[in-house]
Amino acid sequence: MGMGRVVAPLFEVRPLGWEAPDPSGFDGLLLTSANALRHGGPGLARYTSLPCYCVGEATAAEARKAGFVAPRAGPGDGGALLRIMADEGIRNVLHPCGTDHVALEHPALAISHLPVYAAEAVERLPGEAAQALRSGALALVHSPRAGRLLGELADAAGLRRGSIRIAAISPAAAEAAGEGWALKAVAAAPRDQALLELAAKLCNNAGVSGTGLA
Repeated sequence: MGMGRVVAPLFEVRPLGWEAPDPSGFDGLLLTSANALRHGGPGLARYTSLPCYCVGEATAAEARKAGFVAPRAGPGDGGALLRIMADEGIRNVLHPCGTDHVALEHPALAISHLPVYAAEAVERLPGEAAQALRSGALALVHSPRAGRLLGELADAAGLRRGSIRIAAISPAAAEAAGEGWALKAVAAAPRDQALLELAAKLCNNAGVSGTGLA
């Protein structure tokens, strides 16, 4: 999209040891993050025959790589995806997830949340990231947890919030980042593509750096 980027992971993801429950107890799989597929290990192969519902196309793409047949890419909102699952007759759901996750619920669904990975916060901003923010980069925030942590790490690094612009994937992510930023804008939909479109718009405006910090 013509933008430079600095990739700055705020979390270190590691797999967890877990026991795979009997697949016969479920009639659908919910995947809210591609990290479950990247770090869930071989136990996930037991569920490739189940209907698989994914938040976002990136997660669905990882599911296809992992052997799931025709995973369904739903909206970038877990609650909306649960409504689709309920409407399509799914009743017992397995949700491989991280230790830090939203315990999604739906009255028509029995959902088992099973942590298969952990995402642990880094202690400081990577040096390249801090330099980019000092130079006016636009920060892309993908979750409420990332928004809170970005604020904490920016403050610890002595960065001025008033000189940093934020593009957030959702209102919750923007709210979690706190106040004092030069700008907080929210994507039109909770999807990566919508966030990138917002970033391009902001970067093309006068006075906004053409670099994005993701």
